[in-house]
Amino acid sequence: MNQSLDQEIKYLKGVGPKRAELLGNELKIFQFRDLLYFFPYKYIDRSRVYPIKDIDTTQTFIQLKGRIMHFRIEGRGNNQRLTALFTDGTGTIEFVWFRGFQWIARNYQPGVEYIAFGRPGMYNRNLSIAHPELEPADKPEAELKSAFQPQYSTTEKLRNNFITSKTIHRYIGQVLSQAARIDETMPEYLVKKLKLMPLQEAVKNIHFPENNEKLKNATYRLKFEELFYIQLNILGQKKRIQSFVKGFIFSKVGDRLNHFYNHNLEFALTEAQKRVIREIRKDMGSGRQMNRLLQGDVGSGKTLVALMSMLIALDNGYQACLMAPTEILAKQHYNTITRLLSGMAVSVLLLTGSTKKNEREQLHKQLLSGELHLLVGTHALLEEPVRFQRLGLVIIDEQHRFGVAQRARLWKKSHVPPHVMVMTATPIPRTLAMTVYGDLDVSVIDELPPGRKPITTIHYYESKRLVLFGFIRKQIEQGKQIYIVYPLIRESEKMDYVALEEGYEAVTRAFPPPGYHVICVHGQMNSPDRDTAMQHFIKGRAHIMIATTVIEVGVDIPNASVMVIESAERFGLSQLHQLRGRVGRGADQSYCFLMSSYKLSREAKKRLETMVRTNDGFEIAETDLKLRGPGDIEGTQQSGMPFDLRISNLAKDGQILQHARDLSNDLLDDDPQLSKPENNLLKQQLSRLMKSRVDWSVIS
Repeated sequence: MNQSLDQEIKYLKGVGPKRAELLGNELKIFQFRDLLYFFPYKYIDRSRVYPIKDIDTTQTFIQLKGRIMHFRIEGRGNNQRLTALFTDGTGTIEFVWFRGFQWIARNYQPGVEYIAFGRPGMYNRNLSIAHPELEPADKPEAELKSAFQPQYSTTEKLRNNFITSKTIHRYIGQVLSQAARIDETMPEYLVKKLKLMPLQEAVKNIHFPENNEKLKNATYRLKFEELFYIQLNILGQKKRIQSFVKGFIFSKVGDRLNHFYNHNLEFALTEAQKRVIREIRKDMGSGRQMNRLLQGDVGSGKTLVALMSMLIALDNGYQACLMAPTEILAKQHYNTITRLLSGMAVSVLLLTGSTKKNEREQLHKQLLSGELHLLVGTHALLEEPVRFQRLGLVIIDEQHRFGVAQRARLWKKSHVPPHVMVMTATPIPRTLAMTVYGDLDVSVIDELPPGRKPITTIHYYESKRLVLFGFIRKQIEQGKQIYIVYPLIRESEKMDYVALEEGYEAVTRAFPPPGYHVICVHGQMNSPDRDTAMQHFIKGRAHIMIATTVIEVGVDIPNASVMVIESAERFGLSQLHQLRGRVGRGADQSYCFLMSSYKLSREAKKRLETMVRTNDGFEIAETDLKLRGPGDIEGTQQSGMPFDLRISNLAKDGQILQHARDLSNDLLDDDPQLSKPENNLLKQQLSRLMKSRVDWSVIS
C-alpha cells in the first residue's frame, strides 16, 4: 500500500494523540490502513422514513422527519438528563440525552426540521430514543445518508469520548479521500480468473456502498481474500511439514496388536473405528510425521482407537503416551487401558500431580530404560524429569485445553518428532475444522457402538418438578443412578453455590435417607473428599449425584441412566451436549431432562429445542456456531481464535472458505514455494500478514 496508509492514526484530522491512544487500545487501530480494514458489522437501511404513529419498541432502528418542540433538563446530580419533545404531525416521541447537554443545546434548535435516527424504546413510560442521530433536513441530498449506513463496533470508553460509529465512518471517509491508491493484494491473474472486484473499489464500497450489488461484490472480494490467505498459510505449513519433517516408520502390525484384537477386544469394532485405524496406520507407515485430529462424539470409542494406535507403536519398538487435561480424565483413561490390556505383557503407568515422589522416581527410571511402554497422565507429563527412551506416539485428549507451547514441550522429548494424534469429544463444524485445525488431517468416528440407544431428551419447566421426581424414583427402583447438574459460571460465583446447596437440600427432602443416598460434588471441595464422593457413585453406593460441571468430562458410569440439567438455559449447546453424553453409556434406555425457567431468550429456546430434537453432535455444533460465533465454540470469544477474522463469518461463509481452500491447494500443488513470478505478490502478502498482529500459529 502507498505510504500514506502507513501513517499513524494520530495524524488524521480530528484524531490527535489522546483519541489515537483510545483507538489503539480499544479497537487495535494504529495506522490509516487499520482504519480501512476495520469493517462494518452491519448496515442499516436509511431509505425509509417512518411516521411516529406507526413505530413501536420491537423495531431495531427507525428514521423520522420532524421538529423539536422544546428542550427540558430533568433530574438532579448524576441522574440529570436532557429531554426533547419531537413531532412529525402524526404523533410525538421523546429524545433523551444523558451527557453532552451543552453541545446538544448549542447545535440543535426547536422549530428546525431534522432527520432523526435511532433505536426506539420506553423511558419513564414514554416512547423515546436515547442519543438519536440528528441531521438538518434541508442539507443537500448528496450530504444526507446513503441507503445503506454502515455500523461499526465501538466500546463504552470510546462512546464516552464521543467516538461513535458515525465518527469512525467519518474518519474512514477522510482516509479514502486522502489515499491516492490502495495497492492490490492479489495477483492480477487471480483477480481476473475469479472475477473479483478490484481492492480499491471493494474497500470504498464496503464503507460507502454505491448500491446493493456493489456492496455484495465488495463483501465477497474481502471475505474471499481473508479466508484465502488463512488457507494458503495453513496448507503451506502442512505441506512443508509433510515435505521436510520425517517421521518414524511403523511398518508392521505385530504380536501385541494381534493378541489384543483376537483375545482382549470386548466388542467388535464399528466400521467407523476400522476406517479411522486404517487412516492412522497409513500415516504412521508413510515415513512422514502424523498430525491427525480424531473427532468422535462422547461414547464413540476414541479411547479404543487410541490404545490400538499405541500398540502399533509398541510393536515397532517405540513408547507412547496419552495426555489428558484433568486428573479425573487421566485416571479414567488409565483404568480403561489397564482393563483392556488385562493379561498382556504391556507396562502402563499413571503420572499426575498426585503421584508420590518415590513412585515418580521409579517411573522416570522405567521410562528411560524402556521398561515402561505406555504412560498416561496430565500436564505432569510435560515436566523436565520426564524423559523417554524412544517416544514414538503422542496422543492428546481434549487438546483445546492445552496451549501450543505446552504441546511443543512433548514433541521435544524425542530427537525425531513423534507421531501426533489429538482427540476431541467436542464435534467441530466443518468450517472450523478447516481453519482452526486446518494443518491437521481429520478422522471422524461418526458411528456409536452397536447396542447403544439414542438418549431421550425432554425439556421441563419448573412446574414439572414433581413429575420429574416421580420418574427418578422409578429409575432408582430399577437399580439406576441419577446425575443432577447445576451451572457454575465462575468458581467464585456465590449465587451458583447457593443454588447448588438449595438444590441438594430439596433433593434430599424428596429422597431422604436411609432409603436413598445422595452425594454432592463440586470444584471447591478438596480432592480427597471429591474423589471419595465420586467413588461412592462409581461403585453404585449412591443413588443421586448433585454436581457442577466438574463431571462434564471424565466420568463414565454405564449404570447412570438419567441426567438432569438445572437452569439449562444458562449452558451453551456444546456443554449441554457434553453433559448429556455422561449417560447412555450402557445398553439400557437413558434420559436427559433440561429444566428451565419460563423466561427464556430466543437463543436459549433455540438451544433447548435443538437438544430435544437431535443427538447428532455435528448438527449441534453447526447450530452452536450459528448461534454463538466461531470463537465461542470452546468457550472463548472470537479473540480466542488462532487468527483474526475481520469480515468473514465461519457460520455463514462455508462455501467461500471451501473455494478458498481448494484454490490454495491447487496453487501449492503447482508451486509449493510460491516461487513463480506470477505468485510473487502472494508470497509478499503472506509474509506481511505473518509479521502483523494476526496470530496464525498452527496447532501442532
